[in-house]
Amino acid sequence: MKIHGLVKMTLLDFPGKVACTVFLGKCDFRCPYCHNFELVDGSAPPVMEKEDLMAFLSKRQGLLDGVAITGGEPCLNPGLPGLLEEIRALGYMTKLDTNGNHPAMLRELLDKGLLDYVAMDIKNSPGKYALTVGRKELSLEPVMESIGLLMEGRTDYEFRTTVVDELHEAEDFEEMGRLIAGAKRYFLQSFTDRETVPFANLHAPSSEKMEEYVTIARKYVKDASLRGTD
Repeated sequence: MKIHGLVKMTLLDFPGKVACTVFLGKCDFRCPYCHNFELVDGSAPPVMEKEDLMAFLSKRQGLLDGVAITGGEPCLNPGLPGLLEEIRALGYMTKLDTNGNHPAMLRELLDKGLLDYVAMDIKNSPGKYALTVGRKELSLEPVMESIGLLMEGRTDYEFRTTVVDELHEAEDFEEMGRLIAGAKRYFLQSFTDRETVPFANLHAPSSEKMEEYVTIARKYVKDASLRGTD
């Protein structure tokens, strides 16, 4: 297995844990606001093999609590269950970031008890979902199945939305709220432009809009909050 990126220590990516973040390549979505598009389109070369990652983790036992697996979309990699098994055998907790479009893999990981935390993106309201993920059309059935799997409560989880001024408005958060009503927690994070973002002229919403949106979200998810604000 190829590893496409490694952040050796983070206090942000795995809630409440000192962790490292492992980046896997490839994604089936083409979100125009993606920060890791070089992983999505395959232009980023691997930085190490799985064996190198395991050697690194072996040396960090006792210093790190957990490992966050992100991408790209990790669930596209058929070797993901084996990777998580090896990581957990070293005593680490594991977190998965996913777009929710691969419920069969998510179900396998949950059934095997390989995840301590899952962060799943809720991209937009149903009518805007395909546009927001850069697809001409998209069935939401896989996404809805993944929402249901997480809300079974077999592992800790969060839903999250990256909010882009050109893509989101108040009614979208009413609709997204209804999709995940009763969920454990929901974070709204404002879009931040970077050089790696594939499409120019996207902007963060105003702080007033973000407050409006999170207020709407709290009607459906009691623990809804803004992430990345002071």
